[in-house]
Amino acid sequence: MELDGDCVRIIRRSQVASISLLSLASAPSLRKGMFGTAVTLSSGEFPDVTLKGAGHQDAHEFSERITQAWTRVNLAALESEAARLDKILTEVMSLAAPSRYPAACQIAPLLEQARALDASLLSKLNAEAIGPETVARIAPIRKFASDPRTWRANGVAAFVTAELDRWKDFFDTIERNPLTPEQRLSVVVDEDATLVLAGAGSGKTSVITAKAAYLVKAGIRRSDEILLLAFAKNAAKEMSERVEARSGVPIVARTFHALAYDIIGIVEGSKPALADHATDDLAFTNLIKQILIDLVRRLSDVSHAIIQWFAHFLVEPKTEWDFKTKHAFYTHIESQDLRTLQGEKVKSYEELQIANWLYENGIDYEYEPVYEHKIAETGMRDYQPDFRLVESGIYIEHFGVRRQKLADGNESCSPRPSSTVMNILLA
Repeated sequence: MELDGDCVRIIRRSQVASISLLSLASAPSLRKGMFGTAVTLSSGEFPDVTLKGAGHQDAHEFSERITQAWTRVNLAALESEAARLDKILTEVMSLAAPSRYPAACQIAPLLEQARALDASLLSKLNAEAIGPETVARIAPIRKFASDPRTWRANGVAAFVTAELDRWKDFFDTIERNPLTPEQRLSVVVDEDATLVLAGAGSGKTSVITAKAAYLVKAGIRRSDEILLLAFAKNAAKEMSERVEARSGVPIVARTFHALAYDIIGIVEGSKPALADHATDDLAFTNLIKQILIDLVRRLSDVSHAIIQWFAHFLVEPKTEWDFKTKHAFYTHIESQDLRTLQGEKVKSYEELQIANWLYENGIDYEYEPVYEHKIAETGMRDYQPDFRLVESGIYIEHFGVRRQKLADGNESCSPRPSSTVMNILLA
């Protein structure tokens, strides 16, 4: 066994093998025995190799030479990658207080570099050889390489907290009312793709207005790098006006169709003539109707889905209890133009449900027919039950429920002619 530069050469039965000092798992170990001292080398690439029967002094000196060479090789390898190491370390440490949102697209190349360095060098360095200070210095890179999700999550949290505080005045004044916490979060989060779920009237346009202005004012994007899209022309126009009025940033919002039309013109060299239904609302409506008719004829599942939608979801179900006054309720009902699948105009949502259920189940019915039996004269209009089943002659009348609050705070419900309980009259 002899030291040969950055390797230890092993000669055994005329066979020569070399062990790289960088592959040693630890410094050589010594074991003093009756017939001399044994020197053992442990490597992650080869089985342990032991030199037996050496004099103690010689073994000790040889061990020291290998240890010194081993340390030198480790430190030299680290020094050869110093610039690369420093660059990666600086970027990793910046995640503790990032100046920009640490989006996945920014983290991915850094992670690739960190893992490559760890695989080619850092994982092969021996802590004993390079010392505790160097171990502590390279530790952030190794931890980031093994657990990037935690590092990025911590970086995102740090950035968002600092950014919300830094831009507080902006978020308070960009719209007539200060943005809500959820709206502010939607603005500062800058992932590769961010999905914001929001209901009607929840301030989606406010978020888009603030987002566009924030990206430009913060220097994250130039105005010509921002694309604002809306479905309708009016919405696009409103968005453009609001962005410029509230932020002073001239960004033109466009419709999806306008963007696609321009792309076709750029790629093809000219723009095709628009179809009639692109500018004619009636033609567009007729086209959609024809498409639905064709789908219904060809696909039973589509037919069922369309019928279900018109039967149960076209009209938002509201009862008298949802309104402060009866007048408001009746005004709402009149404005709904409640039409059954068979085409009749009915007086309540419950009547609509009953009629559509009968239609869906193939039960032929009449809506509000004149009752076939004479009723004692009352001076009022002839009685017309809600429904009559044509085949059986059964009449269906339904009643609603009147809710009253009692003196003790409880509520009492009693039937009244209006909408839910069914009363079947046999002819």
